[in-house]
Amino acid sequence: MDAFYASVEQRDHPELRGKPIAVGGGVRGVVAAASYEARRFGVRSAMPAVTARRRCPELIFVKPRFDAYRAVSQQIRAIFLDYTPHVEPLSLDEAYLDVTEDLKGIGIATRIAEEIRARILAETGLTASAGVSYNKFLAKLASDQNKPNGLCVVTPARGPAFVESLPVARFHGVGPKTAEKMKRLGIETGADLKTRSLDWLAAHFGSSAQYYHDLARGICHRQVKADRPYKSVSAEDTFMTDLAEPQALLDELERIGRHVWTRIEAKGLRGRTVNLKVKYADFQIVSRARSTTVMVRDVEEFVETGRALLRTLLPPAKSIRLLGLGLSNLIEGEAAPGPVPLELPL
Repeated sequence: MDAFYASVEQRDHPELRGKPIAVGGGVRGVVAAASYEARRFGVRSAMPAVTARRRCPELIFVKPRFDAYRAVSQQIRAIFLDYTPHVEPLSLDEAYLDVTEDLKGIGIATRIAEEIRARILAETGLTASAGVSYNKFLAKLASDQNKPNGLCVVTPARGPAFVESLPVARFHGVGPKTAEKMKRLGIETGADLKTRSLDWLAAHFGSSAQYYHDLARGICHRQVKADRPYKSVSAEDTFMTDLAEPQALLDELERIGRHVWTRIEAKGLRGRTVNLKVKYADFQIVSRARSTTVMVRDVEEFVETGRALLRTLLPPAKSIRLLGLGLSNLIEGEAAPGPVPLELPL
């Protein structure tokens, strides 16, 4: 989907259309999504709100409505399932589709993508971009190529040359640190990566060498896996002012924990591991976790386990700007399978 959260807000609030908006923000928050009008000023997701305002003084911040985004995501997923049972959600706004099993008998993947995009626009009022190719790696790259509201097809004959032309920083599985390391080693494009032998890559990147060697040649063996299980449910909050008083921190953690538990209950989930995240004023991050042999029973146990983890860090050596709490080692109960949830700010 194109600028998904921001596009939903512009759809539902006509007065925001054509204006630079950011979902999220707050005095000390971050940008969860930016409209394309805002992106022209360099505003990007995960950017601190203060930086975004500096880059775009006319930026309008909108409070997130995750229930609305989830509802639209479910609409879109229902469209996907009309064409193939093999849908692998990556988040609320993105998914892989394997259309080998063509439920409508259309016969051409590009036509399927065009029809899906048209239905998304007609049924939700939102635009989507699609990448069509012979493996997940290339389809993902192609989906970003002609955004917004675009379609890119990478055929087997075109695949290797397409990869060679792109910066390695765009490759799935090459994070910022790896991209920086590659740059220091003289690798900035797929073409640069392709010139390195497997032995050379193994010497510098260890067990990832074969993966990078394949990517440079447009090779990817990963399969589309439908209905990926939930891995965790969590939330975090950045405070208006840094906190150091123990009771205030415990109270804030309880508020966050109760918010998380409503999502856990709604999804019919249970888990065995409670995870705490603490970010100090100097941006140092500390995490703590506690696992049990049985599932966490209720919100009281969940919150109290989180509070017990936090107490091991109290009184804090320095003030705290953010707390997060989550549950992992999950099993699903009555909830239907769905996309892997994002870790989202409150």
